[in-house]
Amino acid sequence: MAEGEEESRKVSSLRGGEDNVDIKVRVISVEPPKTIHTQRGDRTISEAIVGDETGRVKLTAWGKQAGKLEEGQAVKLRGAWTTVYRGQVQLNIGSRGSIEKIEDSEVPKPEDIPETTPKAETAPGQGRGGFRRSYGRRPSGGRRYRPSGEGEEGGEEEGEEGF
Repeated sequence: MAEGEEESRKVSSLRGGEDNVDIKVRVISVEPPKTIHTQRGDRTISEAIVGDETGRVKLTAWGKQAGKLEEGQAVKLRGAWTTVYRGQVQLNIGSRGSIEKIEDSEVPKPEDIPETTPKAETAPGQGRGGFRRSYGRRPSGGRRYRPSGEGEEGGEEEGEEGF
């Protein structure tokens, strides 16, 4: 392992399907929280663009993490995970993760963050996240009968059992 900050990642190194991602980023822009409807019920999210010296990535903050980010903030995300949507890697943070303010000097200013974004390297059909694949789905797109229906959805916060 490297010295000091071995656990902190860079945006350009992110790949789809990763868990327990720790990364220092600058919040470039942020949307206000909104409620979305999913198969698991209503969820509160906020979306932001964050970045470091290697690039930018979309971040979705789920549940209690929604609304905690402010434009221009320097933050460390702990326990984030990645998903893939339309060929783009995205970061997610939820109840099992944390958002910690850090020194402004630890990440570049917004104007010094390149426009590049990490591209997905997963094969088609590997879904929107590493922890939920297309279980219960047939290659033709039809669904098999599954009595419980639990855990079928991809791309949303895995640990938000009842806000």
